[in-house]
Amino acid sequence: MNVIRAIQLYIDKMITDAGPGMKMLMMDRETISIVSMAFAQSEMLQKEVFLFERIDSARSNERLKYLKCIVFIRPTRDNVLRLQRELRSPKYGSYYINFSNIIPRTDIKALAESDESESVREVKEIYADYLPVNPNLFSLHIPTCLQALNWNPEALERSTQGLVSILLSFKFRPAIRYRAGSNVAQTLAKKVHETINKETALFSFRPPEDGAAPPLLLILDRRDDPITPLLNQWTYQAMVHELLTINKQRVDLSGVSGVPKDLKEVVLSTEQDEFYANNLYANFGEIATTIKVLMDEFQKKAHDQRKIESIADMKNFVETYPQFRKMSGTVTKHLVLISELSVQVGRQQLFEVSELEQEIACRADHSTQLQRVKKLVAEGKLGAANALRLVLLYAMRYERHANCDTSGLLKLLLDRGGRSYIVPRMLEYISTVARQELFNTVKITDAVKLTRNLIKELKGVENVYAQHECVLKGTLEEVIKGRPLDAQYPIMGNEVPFRRPPAEVIVFIVGGATYEEALAVHRYNQEGCRIVLGGTTIHNSGSFIEEVLAATAGVPFKHSRSLQQFHQAPPGTA
Repeated sequence: MNVIRAIQLYIDKMITDAGPGMKMLMMDRETISIVSMAFAQSEMLQKEVFLFERIDSARSNERLKYLKCIVFIRPTRDNVLRLQRELRSPKYGSYYINFSNIIPRTDIKALAESDESESVREVKEIYADYLPVNPNLFSLHIPTCLQALNWNPEALERSTQGLVSILLSFKFRPAIRYRAGSNVAQTLAKKVHETINKETALFSFRPPEDGAAPPLLLILDRRDDPITPLLNQWTYQAMVHELLTINKQRVDLSGVSGVPKDLKEVVLSTEQDEFYANNLYANFGEIATTIKVLMDEFQKKAHDQRKIESIADMKNFVETYPQFRKMSGTVTKHLVLISELSVQVGRQQLFEVSELEQEIACRADHSTQLQRVKKLVAEGKLGAANALRLVLLYAMRYERHANCDTSGLLKLLLDRGGRSYIVPRMLEYISTVARQELFNTVKITDAVKLTRNLIKELKGVENVYAQHECVLKGTLEEVIKGRPLDAQYPIMGNEVPFRRPPAEVIVFIVGGATYEEALAVHRYNQEGCRIVLGGTTIHNSGSFIEEVLAATAGVPFKHSRSLQQFHQAPPGTA
């Protein structure tokens, strides 16, 4: 179960089916990202794809009949209309059309009617309708998916299509479970279930043998765990996303001082960068040691390159130069990234902030934590974003505490120009399940959970910056160990629940996944599990706060009436 490999196989087949000869690839705004996250441009050139074009870009009248045109687009109404215009006046010699998902038969009929010159050689559906981030992680790149805490209709449709696509990629007809009490998870589960039943021919895969459980599609809700996206991270990929932001494998470094021109934007791809692939989940301390080893290796090779004394040396230099150049680029890129991360950690006092975040998230100690948060927010040395995050965590943990002083913290935050109005909105965003379970505010009657919490407290903490465990980790443990799921995760439709645990699991989080959750999935996969994680997007704390603001716009304030003076953003605030 490797989402990057699944996309690569589809794209390879799409290009191979067009046959030998010079080809161009016509894509749309979304499929261009799907292709670029699976292959480098140089790899596409090796496959005889020499031109790339957007279907929605301005069109020249130059005829290029010697080129085969491979079309790879999403099956949207706008794309079909654009393709119809292209086929009425074909620019290329032949067209091989590939839709990234299920296309209605009426649209195929409309395309056939537009193809008067009979330029189209084939029309196919290939199920590559999601962004492959890591081998075990995919995204649909929907920055905000809810409005008034319910689905935005366009986001619901896109999420349904994305999940249907990934199921068809892996040839799964799954059992579908969703988080009980989550309206949005249930709605999405229902839509996917309806699509599977409607497209029975596509989903007619052989059932598992020997009475094994079918694959599981588990749909969760971000509102049940609003803590994880707010915490500072200390593994490489998660740190880069939190402090610098990864957008479709690209990191914008144009705002970092002293960065060479060619590194103003860098690509972080597990397929094209071995160092990155090997260190995705390494912690900050390990990364510094690893880059030192890489530096030493590079300096040795650089020294060897200077010793050219014979024809054999020259030949060896020419043969190894591409690898040397690639290694040089890798070392420089990661040195720049790690240096900037180090600068940010010092400037933002992240060791102190992160320790306090973890303490609030993991244990109750109201008076001590309140004093520490007050001190950090009032001092003014802390950046506004970190101050806000500490107040958010405090407000959620101690919402029902007798001496809760969220309003006092919000006054301090407001005095220093912080976005205090976000805190009441977060209290409206958090789900009932999260209120009851995240901070153990209700008595735990589940013996398994009670035992797990006691063991956790007895064991103590190995790393104060990594005490927190995301909710997903506990959920996956329930699934893997075959514990009863029906109460918390009902099954969609009239399927008979299997008592055996599923061999394959696809988890999808409505409202966005995080790299901390991807790390939990990676650790289970290392133990032999087969799990893939996806989300409407991949969040850092900044993007998650924007998601919360969009999701709660227009929602009446029920849980934060006591914070009425902070409900509205000051005039002129974004």
